[in-house]
Amino acid sequence: MQLFYISRAEGDFCTLSEEESWHCVKVLRLGEGDEIDLTDGAGNFYHGRLTGVHHKRCLAEITATRPVPPRPWHLQIAIAPTKNNDRFEWFLEKATEIGIDEITPLWCEHSEREVVKLPRLEKVLVSAMKQSLKAWLPALNEPAKFREFITRDFKGQKFIAYCETGQESELHNIYIKYSDVVILVGPEGDFSKSEVEQAIKSGFTPISLGTSRLRTETAGIVACDTIGLMNRMGEI
Repeated sequence: MQLFYISRAEGDFCTLSEEESWHCVKVLRLGEGDEIDLTDGAGNFYHGRLTGVHHKRCLAEITATRPVPPRPWHLQIAIAPTKNNDRFEWFLEKATEIGIDEITPLWCEHSEREVVKLPRLEKVLVSAMKQSLKAWLPALNEPAKFREFITRDFKGQKFIAYCETGQESELHNIYIKYSDVVILVGPEGDFSKSEVEQAIKSGFTPISLGTSRLRTETAGIVACDTIGLMNRMGEI
């Protein structure tokens, strides 16, 4: 199944972006009358038929719509971008495939990267969503400074992945199934002690993601998969 992304449907018709149109016409060699599958990243799958074909602008008539309800829990990971941009993009890709709702790049005291290119990262998320055949595109927020982010209001549980306080519990022992959750993941140099203390004062609970020392992007994936697995097991 080849899935195309559209930002929105316009009644019974939709227009593919230049990038999606190029892939449709130049790569897959599709023509007028061919059927395609689409998603808007907002919880809808569509089946359609190409009515206008051009490598910069394809038009399609929507013949069927299948809504996909959101999950009963919401997972946000606020994570420090890695120094190596490829590793951060790898996290975004795999987290999307596994299942994540919201991502916030986090600037911390020990951050080694000060700039992220959101349009590039959005493309990574869209590609991963299509590849994994998902109807929901994770929200990618503007980068936030650590001390400002932890003061925001969050619904559900709040965790900070840190293993130096002596107060941390394993995530799978403390997370309540089907709860909304936000998890903080630090940079390569980890959170500073003052950041951890401030997070705890703001209601975040220290957690451990296992006995191994994990890279930033690996820690993010472990946190994402742990939440998803626990909730899926609860459905069995």
